[in-house]
Amino acid sequence: MKATYQKYILNFKNPSGTSRGVLNIKETWFLIIEQEDKKGIGECGILRGLSADDRPDYEEKLNWTCQNIHLGKEKLWEQLMEFPSIQFGVEMAFQSLASLNPFLLFPSEFTEGKKTISINGLIWMGEPQFMKQQIEEKLAQGFHCIKLKIGAIDFQKELDLLQFIRENFDEKSIEIRVDANGAFNKTEALNKLNQLAGFKLHSIEQPIFVKQSDSMAELCRKSPIPIALDEELIGIFNYSEKEALLQKIKPQFIILKPSFIGGFKGTKEWIDLAEKYQIGWWITSALESNIGLNTIAQWTFLQNNSMPQGLGTGGLYTNNFDCPLEVKNGQLQYNSEIDWEVNFDNNYSR
Repeated sequence: MKATYQKYILNFKNPSGTSRGVLNIKETWFLIIEQEDKKGIGECGILRGLSADDRPDYEEKLNWTCQNIHLGKEKLWEQLMEFPSIQFGVEMAFQSLASLNPFLLFPSEFTEGKKTISINGLIWMGEPQFMKQQIEEKLAQGFHCIKLKIGAIDFQKELDLLQFIRENFDEKSIEIRVDANGAFNKTEALNKLNQLAGFKLHSIEQPIFVKQSDSMAELCRKSPIPIALDEELIGIFNYSEKEALLQKIKPQFIILKPSFIGGFKGTKEWIDLAEKYQIGWWITSALESNIGLNTIAQWTFLQNNSMPQGLGTGGLYTNNFDCPLEVKNGQLQYNSEIDWEVNFDNNYSR
């Protein structure tokens, strides 16, 4: 058995705005395992400034992983605790290697095309007219749940956008989730949440910045809108620390990105704890290529969560890989008649 890795730069079709800045590219690495005549592929993707493993020694650790691939999935996962995206890539690559088809890792009624996954439509931050245009497009595409990134433009303009939606669609027609990415100041957060409450929102992700657990716990108690933790989960590796966080903050929801929280094993730990404490959850991709998104979607289907998931990011890039995933009427579906086309040429490799 041998392993190599290749770096790949994904280019956004349009600059994509968050409260942390505008994204034009997304770095990712592919871990490739070869054994006899079989290959397995896993994706290790980070977001600069956000991933716990955005570290200077990231590629060094990738190289170490390749040199020690003989240790196997379980031992590597344990030794890569501070590198959750590599944990995910290792899990995925070994599952891919063990599968008859390297891209069909978790066969199900989803991969057979018999069932779909409900997803939210993502609205990126930008000028009000640009955001309004995105909203109209998502509604026309048949989405029944949309997620708006807020916190980067004038708050009143964001309220006006929500007003625009609710003037045309009530909460039974369109579920609205908002994601502040920690943009609110803790002293003003509750006031803003009270203003947002009039728009019958499903939830708000990460209203204040991370590591303010006392303030976040207070917000979860007082907020008129259910609060979902997202970035708050990043960098929490120990099971007992995960449990302590949920016990203290008591959020209404948690949002799970396998690339950020230790792959499927790490995600399952969070799911088990959420269900223990009656906390809702859903799974979201972290801007992976279609290779990673495909695996996350297949695994997510098996978790039997009927809530809209955050898996509609496959069409963001100019140089993504052709794959069987399609989005239709707010649903992610698997069209096995579409072939994979994976080519790393004209990009970065090692």
